[in-house]
Amino acid sequence: MTLGPYDALRRIAYLLERSRAGTYRVKAFRGAAETVLGTDPSELRSRAAAGTLTDLPGIGPATEAVIRETLDGEVPAYLKSLEDSATEPLVAGGLEVRAALRGDLHCHSDWSDGGSSIQEMVVTAMELGHDYLVLTDHSPRLKIANGLSPERLTKQLGIIDTINSAVRDFRLLKGIEVDILDDGALDQSPKMLSQLELRVASVHSKLAMSAAPMTRRMIAAAQNPHTNVLGHCTGRLIEGSRGTRGQSVFDAAAVFEACAAHGVAVEINARPERCDPPDELVALALDAGCLFSIDSDAHAPGQLELQIYGCARAERLGVPLDRIVNTWELGRLLAWANPA
Repeated sequence: MTLGPYDALRRIAYLLERSRAGTYRVKAFRGAAETVLGTDPSELRSRAAAGTLTDLPGIGPATEAVIRETLDGEVPAYLKSLEDSATEPLVAGGLEVRAALRGDLHCHSDWSDGGSSIQEMVVTAMELGHDYLVLTDHSPRLKIANGLSPERLTKQLGIIDTINSAVRDFRLLKGIEVDILDDGALDQSPKMLSQLELRVASVHSKLAMSAAPMTRRMIAAAQNPHTNVLGHCTGRLIEGSRGTRGQSVFDAAAVFEACAAHGVAVEINARPERCDPPDELVALALDAGCLFSIDSDAHAPGQLELQIYGCARAERLGVPLDRIVNTWELGRLLAWANPA
């Protein structure tokens, strides 16, 4: 069955995100999809006949071609080329681990620095077969990422309740990616953190701090009773549009010992530009007895599929499935994240 204009544009955007294409290209197709959604189908047809589709906001030559082809009952050529490319797996291996995962504990929406709505992230997670997804938009200090104030986060929690009341066999969990401050404190009040269901704590500032204070900082975060997952622990970037960045220096054995002692999962951040922690630190965390969480850190719906990169690494490095917390069913996950 041929897709309509909205579904074709949305699918193209998704496949571009999956392939880690430039943000501007993705935004062009998602913006066009929103315009199509808000335009009467009869107007689309009349504009296509009159050659005035590009007078609509966000419709350019490429997106106009997609709309025209779908209105003519054809599969858009651009969509077909992307679908052909998508038949190849993103990475070799990881299928057994991916099949065991029930959800993703780290993703962002357009409430902070993500590119799509909460609803779009939820729909995609459901299409991928997840039982749950944790929404972890940024905390207030990260202004460059539009971090959520307590007031905005409170409003977001109400929207999550509304979404959960409208879906079946799926749960959107209330979460945050909370900044680890210079002294190891978390960038949100304990009262606010206690209203959430799962918390990822990450270092985003002063990544080049010397080893001793960075170690103290991370251990303090691991000891905080509200911390559930230690996010992308070295902060490194090994490729991508943001360039590269060396990893933070800290006593990894001491940090992972603290994580193991306090039941904090070490995140295997699946984004290829992060691939964090590196293999030798995953092995160290394994030896320390740590739990793990394999997360996409998705900032767009198509990026939820990047989780497979982390799965392939976990499989290759011998991480036991039962020590990966997002293989757990929802009740067990919530009991671990919020002990009595």
